[in-house]
Amino acid sequence: MLVWLAEYLTQYYSGFNVFSYLTLRAILGILTALMMSLYFGPKLIRALQRMQIGQTVRDDGPQSHLSKSGTPTMGGLLILGAIFTSTLLWADLSNKYVWATLFVIGSLGIVGFIDDYRKVIRKDPKGLIAKWKYFWQSVIALVVATALYMSSTQATETSLVVPFFKDVLPQLGLFYIVITYFALVGTSNAVNLTDGLDGLAIVPTILVAAALAIIAYLTGNINFSAYLHIPH
Repeated sequence: MLVWLAEYLTQYYSGFNVFSYLTLRAILGILTALMMSLYFGPKLIRALQRMQIGQTVRDDGPQSHLSKSGTPTMGGLLILGAIFTSTLLWADLSNKYVWATLFVIGSLGIVGFIDDYRKVIRKDPKGLIAKWKYFWQSVIALVVATALYMSSTQATETSLVVPFFKDVLPQLGLFYIVITYFALVGTSNAVNLTDGLDGLAIVPTILVAAALAIIAYLTGNINFSAYLHIPH
């Protein structure tokens, strides 16, 4: 959003061109999300504690996890708010992958909210049952995968980038939808599976988000993407 404003203001002052640089916008996006988290985080935690909204731990897990029962949950609201705000402010909104990412995050966030609602309000430690969670994850993944495939205009958009092999870019065709489906559904489950049975998945989330942020930056930077031979 601010990128478009900066482009408009460039005609009056060339200094606004600085906002066209990906590195600066990435830093500003990180700082925006960080400031939002630092400001609203404590307020949200206190509000959740007042409403007695805490994590319900499954009783079939390790006994050490039981001490986490009652830990404020639904922190995804803060994470989603920070992501959406910083992205809408600093990202290039003409890029279809930005909107695809926001759609996936928002849609899976709704699924996660329903899961937390069942855990917190209904006191069901299992939350949303697996088959319904998988169903909605599949619907979201197929919608995005199909939309990206149908809107592709270059062969590289539906090619498979093989790490460490710069000249290997096999064309996937319709198999692109299958690969994208498994990538989205798999990664949406992987963090919780890694974290265990207590449902508090912040550390794996940080690690995964950091890795994906690096990949997104490299593909978005024309110099790095050209050097690494990955689609820009």
